[in-house]
Amino acid sequence: MNLFRSIATFGGFTLLSRITGFFRDMVLANYLGAGMVADAFFVAFKLPNLFRSLFAEGAFTTAFVPMVSQKLVVEDKKSAILFASKAISLLAFVLMLFVLAMEFLMPWVVAVLAPGFAGDAGKIELATELSRITFPFLLFISIVSFQSGILNSLNKFAAPAAAPVILNLMMVVAAVAFVPFGPTAAHGIAFGITLAGFLEILWLMFFLHRQGVYISPKTNIAAIAKDPEIKTLFKRIAPGVLGAGVYQINMVVDTILVSMVGTGAISWLYYANRLQQLPLGVVGAAIGVAVLPILSKYIKTGESEKAKNVQSKAVEYGALLSIPAAVALIILAEPIINILFQHGKFGINETVMTTKAVVAYAVGLPAYVLVKALAPNFFARGDTRTPVKYSIVVLGANLVFSVMLMIPFGHVGIASATTIAAFVSLWQYCRGLKKRGFWMWSKELMIKLMKISGCSIVMALALELATWGLDAYFGNWLHLSIWPKLALFGGICGLGLIAFGLCAKISGLLDVSEILSHLHRKGVANG
Repeated sequence: MNLFRSIATFGGFTLLSRITGFFRDMVLANYLGAGMVADAFFVAFKLPNLFRSLFAEGAFTTAFVPMVSQKLVVEDKKSAILFASKAISLLAFVLMLFVLAMEFLMPWVVAVLAPGFAGDAGKIELATELSRITFPFLLFISIVSFQSGILNSLNKFAAPAAAPVILNLMMVVAAVAFVPFGPTAAHGIAFGITLAGFLEILWLMFFLHRQGVYISPKTNIAAIAKDPEIKTLFKRIAPGVLGAGVYQINMVVDTILVSMVGTGAISWLYYANRLQQLPLGVVGAAIGVAVLPILSKYIKTGESEKAKNVQSKAVEYGALLSIPAAVALIILAEPIINILFQHGKFGINETVMTTKAVVAYAVGLPAYVLVKALAPNFFARGDTRTPVKYSIVVLGANLVFSVMLMIPFGHVGIASATTIAAFVSLWQYCRGLKKRGFWMWSKELMIKLMKISGCSIVMALALELATWGLDAYFGNWLHLSIWPKLALFGGICGLGLIAFGLCAKISGLLDVSEILSHLHRKGVANG
């Protein structure tokens, strides 16, 4: 499968999961709003997802996928499956102990993660109770990430990308079905999260069996831990905990600091971050997942020029999709928040506060997407140490700017610090790859970047003109009822797409015939 088709496949199904995720967040906003219960729930939801990003989707995947991909190339499928069985058995054992320890330590963990909760009676206790319900999700979703890694190594991207749909739907079902039976609306939703993790395991097990992959859990943990290949894997995982999880670590820093801003601030950042996660998850994750096995194979066979071409294409696709998305988010932040979340317990003030955070996050979106495209170049070479060094600098920058900006700007300052950290991270990756001779910006790529930026500016002018016209005609079009508002919003988005598409066509940025050839071409594209 070529890079374009891999990105399109993973990105398409990820888009489906993000759409259901927005529906989920609309339900959460309706039931939880942005008050004390919502703040406590989002901390409980964030906690397992932090470690999921670090141990499972981050460090484990970036170390595991290249090793499995290379085994499939130089050895055979049987040895790759045996290696995978050993790896997941040890990982599951370690994570089971970790989950049990965290259940015991949860009151202290929550106090560290959200120190600002101490000022509100019962808030830490509620967050602790909810976190104990959601934390087993870490074990289940780590197994899911392992299953996804095997399927990705086999160039099967659809089922793993669609798995999060199960979580989104279960949270919606739990909100409706379990809420009446719990002390708060958050309790039922928390139980739905853990159940969803188990269902995702069953979902991917079905698709693994279709590929003839049957994972047999191993019980001789001590012997597995001494296996040279497993030692190599976990040596790569250890530094990758920081290297691959910079984004989530920055989110934790944000959570700690924003808990001190006041009630509702955690929820405002959560909803804002969810909007940013749509393009970041669809584009950034799709590119990162698709490019890693392809780079691994080219690097293993010594085809360095093909690896560089694939890297350039990944950066080009990332910029093409993320820059216009960031511009659209900045301009349309308020209408999007209004339409998606402003109902039930989520009011006008929540919309205003969330909109400000969306704008601050959106500025850094292209930087984070491009980092997602560049980081696999190190992981494909088995280098997890360099990303660690970069992450330390990024974390320091995020912390310094968060402290500096949160006092004058509150939650918006914290979101802005995350954006600054994203550009620091991008600068490091570009400099590091160029210094090592792995990849550098070409003149052709820079020209395309300028064209993408120019077309995005044209789109921005079209969006601004459309929203100004609607406000001039209706007074404030966001005060209309939901269906006329949705129709008008769809028209604005359509106008923006047309403006970008026409500009891209005139400038030669997009070639429809080239896109169609990518979609139909077989084999791995070399750019």
